[in-house]
Amino acid sequence: MTKLNELSPSPGSTKNRMRVGRGPGSGKGKTGGRGVKGQKARSGVAIAGFEGGQMPLHMRMPKRGFNNPFAKKFAEVNLWRLEQAIAAGKLDAKKAIDVEVLIAAGVVRRAKDGVRLLGKGEIKTKIEITVYSASAAAKAAVEKAGGKVNLTGPVAAEAAE
Repeated sequence: MTKLNELSPSPGSTKNRMRVGRGPGSGKGKTGGRGVKGQKARSGVAIAGFEGGQMPLHMRMPKRGFNNPFAKKFAEVNLWRLEQAIAAGKLDAKKAIDVEVLIAAGVVRRAKDGVRLLGKGEIKTKIEITVYSASAAAKAAVEKAGGKVNLTGPVAAEAAE
């Protein structure tokens, strides 16, 4: 039985930390394993993409595409997700469903610029849902199940005129 004061790690399982820059006797004195002079011998080296003054590769490559800063970002909801929430009792199919109800039920996390209804999966329950926009397939599927899709986006405004 070993005593508490005799406990020690297995031989060879631990190593002492290398102390660099502590004199020539350490074997890692003077330059501390960094070679000599220059930027890389110092702390805070920042030359990852630098090519000695030549135009770096990432700047030589052509630019492509365009990111529209005004594009609307939608929270997307598929039909199967609605059906799943209704089956789990998180959504009441008898009441009108809108953005606030979807957020409260945990179907979407946040509204972003609006909710877009997409047609993946199938819906068997009759629902009345109000969203910013919906795909043609999603609208058809909801209406086939006996429900109604109300749109609040610009497409709805055009249809009303």
